[in-house]
Amino acid sequence: MRATEGGTVSRDARSGAASRRIPPAARREKMASAPSVRRPATSGGAPEGGEPVVVGAVPPSARLAGALLVLAALLGIAALFPTYLVVGGRELNTVTGLGSALVGLLVPVASAAVGVVLLRGAVPKFGLAYAGVAGALAVGQLLIEIYRGSSSTTRPGIEVIAGVRVLTSSVAVGAGWWLGVAALALVVLAGVCATVAWGRTVMEDSGSLDPLRSGLAGAAVLLGVGTVLALALPAADVPDQLVTDPSTGLVTVVTTEGPQALLERPGLALLGGLLLAGAVVLCSVIAPSLRPRLAAVGGLLAISVAVLAAGLTGLRDAVASRDLEWTVPGAALLLAGIGYALLTALAWRLRRSRA
Repeated sequence: MRATEGGTVSRDARSGAASRRIPPAARREKMASAPSVRRPATSGGAPEGGEPVVVGAVPPSARLAGALLVLAALLGIAALFPTYLVVGGRELNTVTGLGSALVGLLVPVASAAVGVVLLRGAVPKFGLAYAGVAGALAVGQLLIEIYRGSSSTTRPGIEVIAGVRVLTSSVAVGAGWWLGVAALALVVLAGVCATVAWGRTVMEDSGSLDPLRSGLAGAAVLLGVGTVLALALPAADVPDQLVTDPSTGLVTVVTTEGPQALLERPGLALLGGLLLAGAVVLCSVIAPSLRPRLAAVGGLLAISVAVLAAGLTGLRDAVASRDLEWTVPGAALLLAGIGYALLTALAWRLRRSRA
């Protein structure tokens, strides 16, 4: 102990002596009762600037789904450039210009980006929701493609393929068709892996989207029904011709056979169309209810990309061909895709604004 002038004991000396007089057991109890600040337990990563997200260990099946998405995207991009089909001796290519290339790249680029995120394991249920919904939609598309390349000659009809109006009297597949079918098959496998990995993947947030899920689901269901109605008719069709009788002056409407609608095709194409229509409505109901918030964003993103691609393809066909014109169902399909994109952005924005 140190004494100062006047015989008083310094404050440091008194506090030091007092601390030495506290028994060790009492000191441990005091430290245990002191308040502590706890952070949300995370194993992985949480979005910067967003609400805390709890992420557990990512199972191998989830990373496998991401790898399949990336591989499907690479095959989908490669399928854009070789010959797609040879119909009636005429070679058809999916890409005929810059616009068609941008439309064709929409789905593969989105799948590649989500696949890379899923491979990293940062927000796994975002990628799993995307893969699951994309796989469900790809089943119907795969059956339609198989019919188009193998069975479409059993009932020849007018079709619009790659923006060209052709008669499917004879069809031979090219390298582009094989690559496209392989890409769709990999997307289906990615959806199966995502379904298996979903229950084994731990990812949760604070649940701030829960009060808004009913409204989000209602809007998505309305868009799903509108999408199915728009898919039931061709997005680009042959316009009717007006013929004037020179003797009487009467104007007669002469209908011209146009492309087959989604549900007018037989066999595998009809089954694929029914599965695609059912998947759109079912996924529109399920996607907004997925937890956590980022899973709902991933599911809605998969629907948005698929519907937008279908709507833009119809617009591309109408612009590229002199024989076709854009129809009201085609415009409705594009509007439905934009609506899905707005719902996806809304779910993402709500996540950021409520953090």
